[in-house]
Amino acid sequence: MNRAHPLLPFAAVLWAIALLSLMDAVMKGASLVIGAYSTLLVRSGFGLALAGPLWFSARTGWPPVPTLRLHAMRGVVVTGMSFTFFWGLTRLPLAEAIAISFIAPLVALYLAAVTLGERIGKGAVLASLLGLAGVLVIAAARMERDATPASGWGMAAVLLSSVLYALNLVLQRRQALVARPAEVSTFHQAVVLLVLAPFAPWFLHAPGLQETLLSAGAAVLSVAGAMTFAWAYARAETQALAPLEYSGFLWAALFGWLFFREPVTWPTLTGAGLIVLGCWLAAPRKRPEQSAA
Repeated sequence: MNRAHPLLPFAAVLWAIALLSLMDAVMKGASLVIGAYSTLLVRSGFGLALAGPLWFSARTGWPPVPTLRLHAMRGVVVTGMSFTFFWGLTRLPLAEAIAISFIAPLVALYLAAVTLGERIGKGAVLASLLGLAGVLVIAAARMERDATPASGWGMAAVLLSSVLYALNLVLQRRQALVARPAEVSTFHQAVVLLVLAPFAPWFLHAPGLQETLLSAGAAVLSVAGAMTFAWAYARAETQALAPLEYSGFLWAALFGWLFFREPVTWPTLTGAGLIVLGCWLAAPRKRPEQSAA
């Protein structure tokens, strides 16, 4: 049995977050034109076309019924999580939407304790609380600058997405322990597509060439990020990896500025500093548990 270096799961999560942060920026660009529903549906179709052959080529066989139930459960959660997030993203700056979503790792710590029996360490709680303090600084400044109905609905949608994302983190850990990354990604994309497709006659807006290309690029980033997450979550506990989600804010600030000219303010930078400190405190102090590759 090969054993990975203890820091590799943490490096993998940081890389996956960078990929998915870029995906968020690409999805925002497409969603502003054809809407969150249409962009998510098209992306899922491309994602399934990418991940499916990888899973099929491995010839691992059809998953057992309990694993299928887990795939279906997470797929439904991911559908709600993704739609509410991308809908909110069209009403908020990218970095601030990501910042609000950082309540998710804190919720995930307690969900992991309840559903997985993981022990919540003091360091993990402190790291999440420190990151949450950074989020509150950013959110308060945002509401002072722009307390419009659109911003309020956007924040509500992102908060709902965050709760679903916390549940997703816990399900992702369970899923990663019973299925390989290609299988996880394939069923992820397939269930999202199955859940969304029945609503197409009412909500689908046909994408143009640019939106199609953006959705295809988002699918590549989504599959790559999902497979990297699956690999990492099979090798380290949720409570150890979840606080690293805060690093996504730095990527969101960069991509928001590059693609949408969204400014980065001093409250945003202050919050980011607290978030980075939280990530540092979440770094491993012992070798994470290992599993077969």
